[in-house]
Order: sequence, then C-alpha cells, then structure tokens
Amino acid sequence: MKNPHWSNRNRLLSKLCIASAGPRIAAVVISITALLLSAGITRAANQIPLSGTSSPQTGDSPPSGDTDVTHVEFFGQEDEEDGSPGPYPGIITNRSLSRGVGNGVSVNSGRKAKSNPQFRLGFEGLNFYQQRYSNRGNQFSVEPPDQGMCVGNGYVIEAVNDVLNIFSTSGQSVLPDNTATNIVSGFPRNVKHAVDLNSFFGYQAAINRTTGARGAGLTDPSCLYDAATQRFFVVVLTLDTLPNGRRTLVNHLDIAVSQTSNPTGSWNIYKIDVTNDGTNTGGVNAGPYLGDYPHIGADANGFYITTNAYPWLHNGFAGAQIYALSKAQLAAGAANVTLVHIDTSGGVNLPSDAGSTQPGFTVWPAQSPGANQFDLSNGGTEYFLSSNAADEATHPVAGTGGNYVSNQIVVWTLANTSSLNTPTPALSLSTRVVPVGTYAIPPKQKQPGSGSLADKILTPLAPQGDAINDTTTPTIAGVGAWRLLFVGEPAHNEVISRPDSNDTRMQQVMFANGKLWGALDTAINPDNTGQRAGIAWYIVNPVSGRLALGGYLGAAGHDFTYPAIGVTTSGRGVMAFTDSGDSTYPSAAYASIDAIIGVGDWNDIAAGAAQDDGFTSYKAQVGGNPPRTRWGDYGAAAVDGSSVWLATEYIANPCDYTSWGGPFFVGGTGDNLLGTCGGASHGPGVRAALGNWSTRISKLTP
Repeated sequence: MKNPHWSNRNRLLSKLCIASAGPRIAAVVISITALLLSAGITRAANQIPLSGTSSPQTGDSPPSGDTDVTHVEFFGQEDEEDGSPGPYPGIITNRSLSRGVGNGVSVNSGRKAKSNPQFRLGFEGLNFYQQRYSNRGNQFSVEPPDQGMCVGNGYVIEAVNDVLNIFSTSGQSVLPDNTATNIVSGFPRNVKHAVDLNSFFGYQAAINRTTGARGAGLTDPSCLYDAATQRFFVVVLTLDTLPNGRRTLVNHLDIAVSQTSNPTGSWNIYKIDVTNDGTNTGGVNAGPYLGDYPHIGADANGFYITTNAYPWLHNGFAGAQIYALSKAQLAAGAANVTLVHIDTSGGVNLPSDAGSTQPGFTVWPAQSPGANQFDLSNGGTEYFLSSNAADEATHPVAGTGGNYVSNQIVVWTLANTSSLNTPTPALSLSTRVVPVGTYAIPPKQKQPGSGSLADKILTPLAPQGDAINDTTTPTIAGVGAWRLLFVGEPAHNEVISRPDSNDTRMQQVMFANGKLWGALDTAINPDNTGQRAGIAWYIVNPVSGRLALGGYLGAAGHDFTYPAIGVTTSGRGVMAFTDSGDSTYPSAAYASIDAIIGVGDWNDIAAGAAQDDGFTSYKAQVGGNPPRTRWGDYGAAAVDGSSVWLATEYIANPCDYTSWGGPFFVGGTGDNLLGTCGGASHGPGVRAALGNWSTRISKLTP
C-alpha cells in the first residue's frame, strides 16, 4: 500500500406552527419606475452572446495522488515555501453584513392537527465526499453546499458547491458511471457519477493537482425547470482566477440552458459580467462589486436572476441587482439574448443610512409550478419578495449598526415582461411594503454537545474536532492525531459547534394559485424556553399587497433553519428545512403549507446521524472565536405535477474516530485517504477528512 501519510497531505491542512396572520391592511404602492428613469439605475437593453456549449461530463484532469505539487484544501489558500499548505484564507463567498441577533417573538410550539403530505421517495443526494473527489480529486474542500434542485420531464437535477448530478425520478443517477477513470491516490473513486461544476461550465479544474494551476471559482448554484419551454436552467456565480490562484475581481453569472428537454445532453452557456453592477453609495462603497447569492425565477416571458452587490474593496452594500432576460431566446439557443439590468439601490421608500430609501436585499424571484400559473396581466408580470431586518437594507453605507428586527417584507412587481421579446423592452418595477409579524436575526443552531469540548469518548461522531484536540493517539506522523491535519501544533480547545442560522434574508419564493409564498429564518421564543432559530412564513396576495396568511414555525429544544417552499397548482405545498437541536443531529425536515390552515405539523424526513463536523466549525482551521460554522446557505424545493421535491442539508452518515483515522493511526486499517470512512475497499466514502455534510432529496405529495 502507498504511504497513506502522503495521500493525506494532498488534501488536508487546509461552509408547531402558530398561525399569526399579520395586519390585513393594504400596503402603500411605491412605484419606482420614476426612480429608475431619473436615477439612471436601469440600463438600456443590451444583448449577451452565446458563449459556448457544454455537457454534464467530467473534464480531462490528471489523477491526484502522492506526487501532487500542491496540498491546498481551500480556494484562495497557498502553499508555503516548504510545500505544506498555508493557513485558510478566510474567504467566504456568501457575504452577510449583520453580525448580531435580534429578539424574536414568543410562540406556542404545540403541533397543529393536520394530515401530513404523503411520502413517496427519498434518497441521499450529493455529499462532501463526492464534492471533494470528483474530477479525479482536482477539487477543493467546500462548505456550505448551497443546494440548487429542479425537477421535470422525468429528471431531477441537483447542484451544490461544486458538483452536479442528474437523477431519474426513481433516484438513480442517469449520468455515465465515471468511477473507473476517477483515480485518486491510486484507486478508482465512486462519486455516484457526480460531475464537477468547473467541467460542466467548460472551465479548467478548480485546481490541477499535478501543475498547481487554478481554474475559475464557481459558487452559489441554482436550478430551474421551465415547463413552458421544457428547458432546464442552471446558474452559478463565477469568479475569474489567475493560474496562480489570485483573484482578478472580475465575476460573472454563468447561465447553462439545456438544448432539449433531456438534461443529459448538450447545454448552451451564456455569461453576464456583474463586476461593475452596483451603486456607489455616497462615494463610499465604490466598485468593483461581487454579484453574490444569485437566485433565479421565471414567468411567461422572462428568466430572472437576482444578486446582492457587495464592494470587493470596501465595507457596505451596493444593492440587489435584477437581470431580466428573454426566456424564449434562451430556450431557443439564440446567438444573442436580450438583457435588462435593474439596480434596486433606491427602490424602497424606507429610511436607511444612505438616505430616505432602502436598497433591495436578496430580492428573490418567484418560480411557478406549471406553464398555466404565470401572471399574464399588465403585459406579463414577475414577482419578487425581500426582507429588511439585515444591515444590508438599513445600513448599506456603514455596513453595520442595525437592530436586526423588522415587521415588514417587500413585494416587488415587474410588469410588461412581454416586452422582453421585442427589440425595445419597457419594463416597469414597483414595490409594496407589507406589514407582517415581527421577525429578527436568529441565534445559531444547537446540536448535541454544542459548546462542549470535542472528545473522542464523549463525542465519538465529530472525529475531525476530536483529532485537533488529540495529543495521545499514535499516528504515522507522530503522537497526537493533530499531526495529520497541521504542521504546527494548534490549541487543543475545540468545541462542538453551533451551525450558522442565516440572517433573515428571504428564501425560495413561489408564485402559485394566484399567491406569493415565501419564508425566512427568524429568532423565536418557543414556549418561553429562550431564543431559538425558527421560520417565519408568508402567503401574500401580490395584487392587493395584503398578507393572506402568515406565522411562525418552531419547537422547544429545536432549531429550524433554511426553509424552502414548493406549492402545487392547487395551492397545496410542502416546506423543507433543517431540524437540529439539543438532542437532534442536523436532520432533513418538512411541514405542509396551504393558504387555509397555513403551516401544519412538522416531521423529520431523514434523521441526522452525527454532529456537523466540517472545517468551518473549528478555530484551528478557519480562525474566529467562535468561528462561523457554515450551513445552508439555502435549500431548494421544486414542483412536478402534484408532487413537491425537497432538497435539504443534513448529516447522513456517522463516522467514528477510529474509522476516520484508519491506517493513519498506528495499527489501524481502512482507506488510504484520511477521513473518508471508506474502508479497505477505498470507498465510496461517507465524508472526507475536513467535512461531513450531505444532502437529502425527498418527494412528497401534499
């Protein structure tokens, strides 16, 4: 057997229900059409060209293994002069300015009597092992997964940071089995046919382990199936990178559109440069900008992407951006596609430290469950939802200073979308501020053992944390398991983490059965047991600007995070979220939702099997006290006929300390890659050394 220490060095060292409808009063309509014209923050329509084609297959990268020239594990990391990896660079792509938490409302966590959706199918989706070892191991360790998922024509597509898979609706991958050619450290690696996003979008590998050259950095995948055009859409944010790993600060949205209704075939690729898209707020938050957190939606006429523009070189926030494209042209594979760009920096007539208006923040575009669900009024209408408790909305100049609490959400209405199919699009954007129940930035999640010292006896299912703290285990690198992860000895005071709970930004939005559906993360106080992370949900009539129904979902002893709602054409839906808590490992959970009763009983659809043990959990890996343990940053829901498909992050598999160490511990046996728990047959692994996140895909009929 090859010396497992060097295989290790190549990839180490281195993201209840209380139905409390808010005030049922019509919100004031604030038209920003005039603002768009006078402030010049809408661009004249232009054309983006077809930049190429691609298909879901792995790139031609060399196998990674013992002779790799680089050992870096994280995007932005560098090798030191002695060949060992340098420190984690601390780059977090999904930015959030808000650093505090707010006080949430008290709620009753008693379960509501309501029939549950019928469970149809469930299977494990993409996981950390597949992400790290696809494309022959020429990948980085990445947290969090950022789940994009869409369903249609008998296919389920899941995309995460930074891999993609296509499944049949029975849960089997329909991509070619790439195990035989996926050689990592001398052995074929079964990644369940997963394809890295760099290859899918036509880029070089994220990192070439033979030469050390870096490829583009891809992040924040989203996916949509459009029943009207029978096309699949996948969007990522791409950060241009020099071969030496340095950022150029140029970043763009890459749009992949299937050429047919079969996503296993060829796709067309379009690109939108977003580097200079944002507003210079009072001369303070100057560009260039990062087009962060892109999400997608569609109506009868357009395909829409929204981003959050953050200055690369300054603090603060430069507003949400809306990109409206002709859906018909994208579906047809046109040589040039019409694009209209709108900057929402001055879009809401509410005060902020930039003046009398607030910028839009995470203005999430709506998706609809079928071709007959679009709003055809006013020349075609697309809706968006956003929230405004975070500093991005209230303190975009200073970047901090808010109280992280709000009782408003914002409905954005984009009218005359049919004009996207003409040479001179004339879109009209307006907003409605809708009063809702109080929501606030939530505290972090809890999981079993949170705050206690990671210990291989007391917490046997968090082996990475245990190893950092260990000073007694004999290993092939010397006494102390920490030696398998670091050159210099770290502090041995790591504790079981509290994963991230988001910052009240709006999550997935649906327009179905004439209503707008959305949810966000909030602080709540279930049964007066103290502040926990929970969910605020909303069902809005976007025409009248009234909240039809709203409320909270939470439970004593639990934290609910990262909701995603799917609603059928009949108005029956399911909401996905992660459930973790005092005695609950991070699990995939769901609850029913409709416009009559609201959110019903909640259940775990796939129980978590261990603590979150990712590298962002530990000070020695990423710094911070405590570090920001990455989770989310979003889940996904998709509707296919009368069924709703859910994609949720959870911890799928246990891996104890002895199995994690394998042959790297003196006298141990197992995989020649540290931390996979793949056994002597070399996988497939259930995790990798630096992380253990997984995803769950579930089908339910509400």
